[in-house]
Amino acid sequence: MSNTTDHGVQFGRIAATIPMKDMARACDFYTKILGFTKVFENGNPVGFMILKRHHGELHLSLQPSHKAVKFNVAHLLVDNVDALHTICSQYGLRIIKSLQDKDYGLRAFVFEDPDGNRIDVGQMI
Repeated sequence: MSNTTDHGVQFGRIAATIPMKDMARACDFYTKILGFTKVFENGNPVGFMILKRHHGELHLSLQPSHKAVKFNVAHLLVDNVDALHTICSQYGLRIIKSLQDKDYGLRAFVFEDPDGNRIDVGQMI
């Protein structure tokens, strides 16, 4: 991909926004199980939340009629994919794609969060 448009704009962070039916359950999962920290919430009841862990950031959005889709909604790059896979398995999350080394240089798996959102997790090999 050598056709890069240089328009003088530099991009900063881009954070995935994940729809949730139940914000309290989602907050518990992402903070207590995956170790994120809630850094912002808005609304009463809470309709939007920002979670951070190290360089990772996720935005959660309350969508009471949310129906999970059959594709990945976020990709997390981690430094110990085996440990996160173990955590997801111990918590009883549905593993969509098993942990394996990919030919494109990642060790990866896909799991579903409590609202059925598919999260792709990878570690550089």
